[in-house]
Amino acid sequence: MKAFIVGASGLVGSHCMSVFKDHNWEVLGSHLSFATEHTVPFNFLEDDLEKLFATHSFYPDVIIHCAALTNVDYCENNVDESYEKTVLPTEKIVDYCRLKNVGLAFISTDYVFDGTSGPYREDAKVNPLNVYGKHKLECERLVSTLDTNLVLRVTNVYGEEARSKNFIARLISDLQNNVSKELNLPFDQFATPIYAGDIAKMTLMLIEDNKKGIYHLAGNDYYNRYQLAAKVGSYFSHNKLHLTPVKTSQSNQAAVRPLNGGLLNIKFLGEYPKFTFENVDSFIFKVTKHEL
Repeated sequence: MKAFIVGASGLVGSHCMSVFKDHNWEVLGSHLSFATEHTVPFNFLEDDLEKLFATHSFYPDVIIHCAALTNVDYCENNVDESYEKTVLPTEKIVDYCRLKNVGLAFISTDYVFDGTSGPYREDAKVNPLNVYGKHKLECERLVSTLDTNLVLRVTNVYGEEARSKNFIARLISDLQNNVSKELNLPFDQFATPIYAGDIAKMTLMLIEDNKKGIYHLAGNDYYNRYQLAAKVGSYFSHNKLHLTPVKTSQSNQAAVRPLNGGLLNIKFLGEYPKFTFENVDSFIFKVTKHEL
């Protein structure tokens, strides 16, 4: 089987590359701005998918779409660019998948909800509060028009990453390097962090079992942003981390955030009850070389 991974140099995409290859899939991955030795450049605004696949003699059975413009505040202030880098690529991918009868797995977000009553099940009413969430929801609706589709909602993804962009990995790196940090973090904004490697494994299982529709992929932790940073900091006894809990409304962010967010993985666990999740503690133990 062959998989084309869009955004394969990013956090979720790179883990998908690794997991699918480990399970004997042939994989081709693309990048836009951050190049790696394992990915090929591709710009949906300028390049053609059919030409890319012909050039590499690679014709996928499934496309895993992990790419988007993910800076929520930037999206809020740059609506057209958010649309161009999130919705337009998805339109092109959906058109290709429909034409070639290729399956599509799309990575979405809990920001399609308004955060009034999370964590959320798959059948909860969507109501995005910001541009990023609205554009992701628009993508979900495009993807859902395909006969073979998966919409995989995730939130607060963490894990090993070349750029250490994700919150937990970046914080661990700073603490390991004895960097002094002063952070004002919201205590009223909750989510369900999930390890990127688990997302990749869950995605593989769902695709190989020909599953369709919406699935919420979430870890077993439930933290606000302040608690999450404090958890990481607790593993470094002489850290220079200074945390101040604040309300989200005091953060002066351009985009409105859902507060009681997060996702429930009841549907996935109902179908795969033996799946074992990484959690924040076990990840910190692993990357900091602590022993259980």
